[in-house]
Amino acid sequence: MSDALSPEEVARRSAEAMWAGDRASRGLGMRVAEVAPGRATVTMTVRDDMVNGHGTGHGGLTFALADSAFAVACNSYNRSTVAASCEIRFLAPTRLGDLLVATAEERSREGRDGVYEVTVRRDETVVATFVGRSKEIRGTLF
Repeated sequence: MSDALSPEEVARRSAEAMWAGDRASRGLGMRVAEVAPGRATVTMTVRDDMVNGHGTGHGGLTFALADSAFAVACNSYNRSTVAASCEIRFLAPTRLGDLLVATAEERSREGRDGVYEVTVRRDETVVATFVGRSKEIRGTLF
């Protein structure tokens, strides 16, 4: 089915199919802002239920945002793909009301393996960097 579609259309339809079933990301208020082959931008606003005991955004939720952008990017070829490993570096705190923007970009994709870098920003400030390694599994998204 996806052979007759442009790579951009495959990426868009893959993101729509995946996002429809991703209640966790949608429940956290995340939105897919952009998707292209091997690339995705996902946003999330830090809500009052996302702030930790230090009054800053919970790092696990920043991780979840980066992971969701990674997931959309690595699934943009209509091939079911999961995380094999990932790591994050927190560089600056987030605060209540911050709009976080996570941009995932493919760095390599060979065989069933891929590497993606995600940058999470608040305005112009980089708050976290994330590297995800993906593995294609059987199946497609649509």
